[in-house]
Amino acid sequence: MIPLIGIGSPTLALEIELLGMTFLLCSLIGVERQFQRKYAGYRTHVLVGLGSCAFTMVSGYGFAAVLGTDVTLDPSRIAAQIVSGIGFLGAGVIFKGRSTVRGLTTAATIWVAAAIGMACGAGMLSLGIILTLLHLVTLWVVAPLVRRIPDRDRRRTLRLTYVDGKGVLRSVLGAATDMGCTVGIIRTRRTAKKGEEALVHLDAKFFGKPPIHDLVTELTEVDGVRRVQVLAQGEDADDD
Repeated sequence: MIPLIGIGSPTLALEIELLGMTFLLCSLIGVERQFQRKYAGYRTHVLVGLGSCAFTMVSGYGFAAVLGTDVTLDPSRIAAQIVSGIGFLGAGVIFKGRSTVRGLTTAATIWVAAAIGMACGAGMLSLGIILTLLHLVTLWVVAPLVRRIPDRDRRRTLRLTYVDGKGVLRSVLGAATDMGCTVGIIRTRRTAKKGEEALVHLDAKFFGKPPIHDLVTELTEVDGVRRVQVLAQGEDADDD
């Protein structure tokens, strides 16, 4: 840790060192988000980190000239506002649909980039480095392993009952795709009673990130869908 608070105005070399380290660490985070093709990519994360670093340095010793016997410097007065300010910026990358929320991870990485900038601006370079490493390990190592953990949704099948001949299946597949799901159709069965509209009973597996209850809610709202039923593994798909 480089002691900064209370030492007076820092040297140019020290300022370059702190800003340079912030640029390097936040670049690593930004490259990962850019690689994932997120709305907030490299530029956003680097600029957030550099801004947070600069604000922290200004807050720490930017007003040393006004210190006196009757003046007390609070080095946290500006830096504390970074936390709330980044909250508004992170909210801008969160997108909420009718039953899904996207962008939470990117919003969290912006928050982390700000924390790294603040750590570097305060001279806590080791904290900034460790935070960056833990961030990258979480996204590149731990997250892929967590996605491989089996869950009960993967052992379930959905049965959709919808009106035949009105393009409902196309709308269902489009809604599932918008939620990030792929569809594996198992079987279909058409029923038609005299005087009533023809119905199709579709049994399919939906693979993707959204929980099964979110998917059911989304598909139920598709025009023409009469019923969405969750079938447990081993249940007879032809049994009404």
